[in-house]
Amino acid sequence: MNNMISNTILLILIMDPLGNLPIFMSTLKNFKPHRQRFVLIREMLLALMIMFLFLFAGEKILSILNVKTETVSISGGIILFLIAIKMIFPSETNQNNNSFKEEPFLVPLAIPLVAGPSLLATLMLLSHKYPHQTPYLIGALLLAWTITMFVLLSSELFLKLLGKKGVIALERLMGLILIMISTQMFLDGIQNWFNF
Repeated sequence: MNNMISNTILLILIMDPLGNLPIFMSTLKNFKPHRQRFVLIREMLLALMIMFLFLFAGEKILSILNVKTETVSISGGIILFLIAIKMIFPSETNQNNNSFKEEPFLVPLAIPLVAGPSLLATLMLLSHKYPHQTPYLIGALLLAWTITMFVLLSSELFLKLLGKKGVIALERLMGLILIMISTQMFLDGIQNWFNF
């Protein structure tokens, strides 16, 4: 159960719903509210399908590529660390994302904003690390996805409550937590490598 909670928190941090709020809003701002909700739900469902694919096929993908768990843990830690740095020190280009005149499909909302490379790599790692805890991993993924969906659907409410500066501050706090998680993932990979 503790694994499920920690994995849910990890997945939420990587999905970064608060950080993605402004990007989702600017991407969908040219569409009517009911169409925005439809597109958002559709993109989230597509992202969920892709995430499940990597969760269930993660073990097979690793064995086909002949990649050890330690390698995925070390590289996953590095990727998460880089994402956390971007969350704490966002660039101008990330903040001022272009709005779309045509309705987005799969890219960029489902991939890479929600189901990005780091999240897919993490799902592969988790499926390999906990092969007998698939129900807990499914629960963690669904819970993280549901919370992300709720935050994105309530985007205007969150922006009103927190304000733009509040969202930025919260995202940077999440970035700090993600740095600690990524460092632990990296150290676990190193430790397992030397113990092997």
